[in-house]
Amino acid sequence: QVQLVESGGGLVQAGDSRRLSCTFSGGSFKMHVMGWFRQAPGKERELVAASTWGGGDTYFGDSVKGRFTTSRDNAENTVYLQMNSLTPEDTAVYYCAAASKELPRVAKGVPPYYDPQYWGKGTLVTVSS
Repeated sequence: QVQLVESGGGLVQAGDSRRLSCTFSGGSFKMHVMGWFRQAPGKERELVAASTWGGGDTYFGDSVKGRFTTSRDNAENTVYLQMNSLTPEDTAVYYCAAASKELPRVAKGVPPYYDPQYWGKGTLVTVSS
């Protein structure tokens, strides 16, 4: 069974940077498309950054474009979310997600246009002003 474990959350100041990590286990990392989502208190879960299905590009949520980047280390089965210029509006629980290329689930109309099967438990990022 695929397991995802996020780390790197915590309390930061506005304007700071933070890097989150997500370690993948229990399956073939290369056969999964990875993404990051977040949920702020009282709000719905939203896309932060997710790879396109083919892996050649990344979808970013409008509120993080230009500030957040992602990377993937296939040797370490890990994906990273680099967050820069953090604001209090970035306060949320950040979730790592994985979508199986062998069992694609299409999600029409909304990036990343697929529905991940696997989710981590999340890591809380709190940005103070």
